[in-house]
Amino acid sequence: MTATAPTVTWTDAQREAAFWRWLTPLAQAQGLDVATLAPASADASFRRYLRVQGAGGVSRIIMDAPPPQEDVRHFVDVAARLQRAGLHVPEVLAVDETQGFILLSDLGNTLYLKVLQSAELPEADALMRSAVKALVQWQQHGDATGLPVYDEALLQRELALFPEWCVGREYGVTWTDKQQATWQQICRVLVDSALAQPQVVVHRDWMPRNLMVCEPNPGVLDFQDAVRGPVTYDIASLLRDAFHSWDEAQEIDWAARWWQQARAAGVLGEHDMAADFGEAWRALEYMGLQRHLKVLGIFCRLKHRDGKPHYATDLPRFFAYVTRVALRYRELKPLIGLIEPMTGSLTTTAFSLR
Repeated sequence: MTATAPTVTWTDAQREAAFWRWLTPLAQAQGLDVATLAPASADASFRRYLRVQGAGGVSRIIMDAPPPQEDVRHFVDVAARLQRAGLHVPEVLAVDETQGFILLSDLGNTLYLKVLQSAELPEADALMRSAVKALVQWQQHGDATGLPVYDEALLQRELALFPEWCVGREYGVTWTDKQQATWQQICRVLVDSALAQPQVVVHRDWMPRNLMVCEPNPGVLDFQDAVRGPVTYDIASLLRDAFHSWDEAQEIDWAARWWQQARAAGVLGEHDMAADFGEAWRALEYMGLQRHLKVLGIFCRLKHRDGKPHYATDLPRFFAYVTRVALRYRELKPLIGLIEPMTGSLTTTAFSLR
């Protein structure tokens, strides 16, 4: 098919042919100019996104999510849940569930991350407050019925990515039996904390890279992995991001705003953290630590298994997050001895998270 822009490449001729069989009649019906088809973005999964221009200057986004690696039914399902909760998400205009193609409305080009990395604090504060408000709305009104559960098995599988891919593959470190026992003890603490929290609908990547600056604000992306799980997971993802960090005083300010709103909305129920922000902050830190250990493993897996080495450039940020939390809580301090061979002076010297 000669209509494909040169910048859109295909590694599978059969999938390319299937794509054009799906898009050609759809483009005619929707008034899309296939000659404008171009990459929009890609992520850490097998998905990629293409942008195509339509009538009246209105652009559309196409998700290319090849099965069996991806299942677009989850995306369509969670998009509907977010819409019912009153959040701003891409509208699903057409879908081929068998082939893994979706036509979506376009929320634009302006990621939260792009703006926050250069914004002055007043602008950043306004954006983050909008993100916090939307998160509480999601937690209050989002329907978690039938979603996968963020249970002990899933939490443990995620934590296991750290010793396998970061400790072993990236750094070539082999733990002794004693160190393995220490690791299992740390995992037990983190999993118990997560399971003891109020359980709500969880986006799983509620972070600036997946939020769009648009109207109404924010637009929400990359939600197909939603689960039912710990209430602090998404706020921890927002405040302790994979690609941008804040001073802790600012983190606490936004966390307190989330806590106040979540408590008022009944999201925290009768849990201890509803009456004590200190308890909520501790739970957030423990949840963030679980996530950061998982992401250290994922980023190393992306490098060694999937040929995406650029993610590993952010490993120091995550080790800094891990170090800061582990040093603060007595039951987590043994983690310092496990990561020190990989971080060196990071555990004993000030490290800027900026």
